Amino acid sequence: MTMKAKTPRPLGKTGLTVTALGLGTAPLGGLYNAVSAPDAMAVLEAGWDAGIRYFDSAPMYGLTRAEHLLGRLLQERTEDFVISTKVGRLMMTERAGRTLPPAPPKNPFDAGFQNALPFREIFDYSYDGVMRSFDDSQQRLGLRRLDILFVHDIGPVTHGERQAHHWSALTKGGGFRALQELKAHRDIAGFGLGVNEWEVIRDALEETDLDACLLAGRYTLLDRSAAEVFLPLAQKRDVAIAVGGAFNSGILAAPPGGLQKFNYVDASSDVIARVEALRAVCADHGVPLPAAAIQFPLRHPAVATVVIGAQTKDQLHQNIAWFDTDLPDSLWADLDAFQSAG
Repeated sequence: MTMKAKTPRPLGKTGLTVTALGLGTAPLGGLYNAVSAPDAMAVLEAGWDAGIRYFDSAPMYGLTRAEHLLGRLLQERTEDFVISTKVGRLMMTERAGRTLPPAPPKNPFDAGFQNALPFREIFDYSYDGVMRSFDDSQQRLGLRRLDILFVHDIGPVTHGERQAHHWSALTKGGGFRALQELKAHRDIAGFGLGVNEWEVIRDALEETDLDACLLAGRYTLLDRSAAEVFLPLAQKRDVAIAVGGAFNSGILAAPPGGLQKFNYVDASSDVIARVEALRAVCADHGVPLPAAAIQFPLRHPAVATVVIGAQTKDQLHQNIAWFDTDLPDSLWADLDAFQSAG
């Protein structure tokens, strides 16, 4: 095993160095299936032991569960690591004298969490909301230092008719100003967006400078929609990109007939057929499709790291093995040709 996964890479202009492979914690919050605390800690420990030093979390993941678990791993570590978490959702409960607003409609990128903690998410992208979210994450993680804050799930696909309200809170209501202040005071090294919609990152760049963004599912073997317009813009503006969702919710890592999720929901027959066609191209080169999928994003110079998740340490070890697989240049040429033909 060559351990390309732990190769250090600069995270744009932040001054931070991340590992080529980062570990995301959404699965440890119970995405699709419940994960016990011991199993979650085994995944995190396996990632650390493999040399991964970039970890991403969010209050949403397990409704604070993932941040608590990640904090257990990192609180006693003295070796350098980089951590990102997210703002935009506050986690609250109803109590005497306080009634929470009605729950928003479920957005298409929220698959829910199977063993989440007993909190409700309240969207708040305002100055006060961002500052409180930062404080809350510090406490849950048990860390004074949080390196990167991503504005989580801002965008019209997520929020629908409420997008204008939330965008106003982020821009006119001081959300970006809060992030700028945290960076100016060196409480964080940088900030950006953590989204499934590249278009909203483009829009955010009209409002403020961004340091790094996490883009999920939009630069993969199955969905290259960010490639033509957005990634060149990110490179021009020196915005480092962490790519999440390299397996597009699992379908690119699943064996034939296995998990058929795409963009957090059941995959359509057209998507399944396209995946099988990609699998055939990889098979012609003797390469597993997941190995090509997990390595593909780093082919673009705007991409600093690929963030993957796992629910068991065996899954994580398999992901690392795929990431370390040597792939021939001819494979990429054939995959590019397939994309152009499609």
